[in-house]
Amino acid sequence: MTDVFPLSAEARAGAGKGVARQTRRDGRIPAVIYGGKQTPLNISLEKFEFTKILHKPGFFTHLFDVTVDGATHRVLPRDVQFHPVTDVPLHVDFLRVSADTRTTVQVPIEFVNQDKSPGLKRGGVLNIVRHELDVTCAADNIPEHITVSCEGFDVGDSIHISAVTLPAGVTSTITDRDFTIATIVAPSGMKSDAGDETAAS
Repeated sequence: MTDVFPLSAEARAGAGKGVARQTRRDGRIPAVIYGGKQTPLNISLEKFEFTKILHKPGFFTHLFDVTVDGATHRVLPRDVQFHPVTDVPLHVDFLRVSADTRTTVQVPIEFVNQDKSPGLKRGGVLNIVRHELDVTCAADNIPEHITVSCEGFDVGDSIHISAVTLPAGVTSTITDRDFTIATIVAPSGMKSDAGDETAAS
């Protein structure tokens, strides 16, 4: 079950750039809740409270219960627009979700059992090709991370998606190829030794 975090908001009258600018001048961040076959709801968030939440790990994979005028909306963050210079959040998009909502999200990958990799034990280096995985799953069952085991992989081996056991109900959005998650590469010293042996022979 995905963690759900409370978030308070205020209704925002109207839309448009002028209203958004005034909202920011008031120390709040304009946002919108859309989807769920309902009318989009314009809201505003308290700037400092939201910024702290935004910078916590896994923001885009967590559900939020946004309370507006006594009503609670379960949502999933879909987009945050930032100021190009100051990197301050300017606008937030939330998607309404329910128990039967399936969504596509980017989930961080966690590499485990590195001590059980012959290649890494011999000094090889884990070359991570993908730090996140695009998956489709139920909105209330978004995994915190995808676990990828390095056990048994040697120098020169590649870890493909076919070697990864995804949680129940979670599927990769890429289904047409067995793409690479990571590789075990030789360190420069090991490569030099191999090159010296080749030259000597």
